[in-house]
Amino acid sequence: MLHEPVSQVPGKVCSVVIVDDHPLYGDALTAALNLVFPAAEVRAARTLGAALELIGQGFAPDLVMFDLKLPDVTGISGFQKLRDRIPDTPILVISSLTSVEVVEALMEEGAAGFLPKDASAQVLKLVLQEVGMGRKFVPNDYRRADPRVPAGALPCDKMASRLAGLTPQQTRIIRLICEGKANKQIAYELSLAEATVKAHITALLRRLGVQNRTQAAVLMETGQLGPITGPTDPDARAFLSH
Repeated sequence: MLHEPVSQVPGKVCSVVIVDDHPLYGDALTAALNLVFPAAEVRAARTLGAALELIGQGFAPDLVMFDLKLPDVTGISGFQKLRDRIPDTPILVISSLTSVEVVEALMEEGAAGFLPKDASAQVLKLVLQEVGMGRKFVPNDYRRADPRVPAGALPCDKMASRLAGLTPQQTRIIRLICEGKANKQIAYELSLAEATVKAHITALLRRLGVQNRTQAAVLMETGQLGPITGPTDPDARAFLSH
């Protein structure tokens, strides 16, 4: 399992929002929360819109438990919209969509952790404890090799695999980097904030194991990484394309 610090202050989970459109599963999550954080106030929202409205009304959660498949959400953009609204609040994703590419994309976009919906109650309690202590959580089955290993130490096929794991947005950005575009130009062409572009670049450099955008472009242009391809799982491709 991956354990990395997040912005939350350990032991300060006093309010939680569960965003899930299945009432029975939402009740199960509430029961688990009551065991781990007995004093926490738990609110439920069945859509992303309802969750954003709840937050807009002044409810400030210390933790959000978020299902990816919601009636008003298409792809990763729903998670991104919630994260942008509450950037300092840990968001634990619990979903039946369990592609490694999806999990990696979510973690790079700022998720506090990921847990498949078929996980046991005991594992759910463990994850809640980990996130409650300010650590990130990713089960071993949903992680690739450490992306911080220097690029020169990896075989070409493994580097190609890392590039293939980039999100569609990161893939578009690295193509523009290879064209010599500055961050401001990339932000303009992709209709993104410049800070968002910088965050994507930081994530893709870490994945490729290089120190700067010049090294990434050299690897691309010399063919060391092979062609850019997307996730092989159809559900993952559909999810990451939005």
